[in-house]
Amino acid sequence: MNLDTLRQERRKWLTWKNIRPYQEAIKALPEYSTVEVTLGDRVEIQIENLSDEAAEQIKQTALLMKPWRKGPFQINDLFIDSEWQSQIKYNLLEPHFDLKDKIVGDIGCNNGYYLFRMLSQAPKKLIGFDPSAIYYSQFQFINHFVKSDIVYELLGVEHVEFYEHKFDTLFCLGVLYHRSDPVAMLKSLFKGLNKGGELILDTFMIDGEEEMCLTPKDRYSKIPNIYFVPTVNALKNWCHRAGFETVEVLKIMKTEHNEQRKTEWIDTQSLEDFLDPNDATKTVEGYPAPKRVYIKAIKSL
Repeated sequence: MNLDTLRQERRKWLTWKNIRPYQEAIKALPEYSTVEVTLGDRVEIQIENLSDEAAEQIKQTALLMKPWRKGPFQINDLFIDSEWQSQIKYNLLEPHFDLKDKIVGDIGCNNGYYLFRMLSQAPKKLIGFDPSAIYYSQFQFINHFVKSDIVYELLGVEHVEFYEHKFDTLFCLGVLYHRSDPVAMLKSLFKGLNKGGELILDTFMIDGEEEMCLTPKDRYSKIPNIYFVPTVNALKNWCHRAGFETVEVLKIMKTEHNEQRKTEWIDTQSLEDFLDPNDATKTVEGYPAPKRVYIKAIKSL
């Protein structure tokens, strides 16, 4: 697979008429000489001596790029209150990985919130994969101020095994249930890892000791491209079939309204609209309400 040819083709996405305004707005942003970045629950950017006019330009650029799914971000007084409070997931996972001097990939990286947070662990290289020109533009906007050396690829999980190098750690958060062949996807991630490498993954799950999964007829929680929702034991089997030697369950959590909710930065429906209004333990379709399992899978040496 020629990834360079694919990269050139996908760079053309940035010229689409619905994406071009984002790119033009980013290019119009001035450079700032004194910027302080804090990588906490909010990725905070403090620009020294920011004028009211410049602050308004930044605000309008951010608003142009809605919806903001992952975050939150803060730029001086501007708070980008994303749909997902992504710090909850990151803080849950952070005690379970050490990225210092490692080559790290984030599959389905969205606007790069997790990648920015990972900078604090001083990895050797950070690479995000996401075939979305909108999310890439959001990343460019934030990175205009952060000035990180994160590499953002407009590529998907299917390209990881063909990448120019292998990874020590791969993150794949909230992607597996979007794939019609989850074992094939896990095999691709396995092939993309160095020996001894680790995969940090989360996906929807259903309760039960059986090695089985839910297959929604049409939609799950109003999401059309959800194919399989496994029990934990079924997920472990998928990982073992993909080649992973050990699979550790890190946490099981129900998705709550404090983590995913509607804000002025998305203008669309969110979790409250996806659940049965009379029974929050079920989706609007009658399936079990969203619950996630977080795992670490290791490729043997």
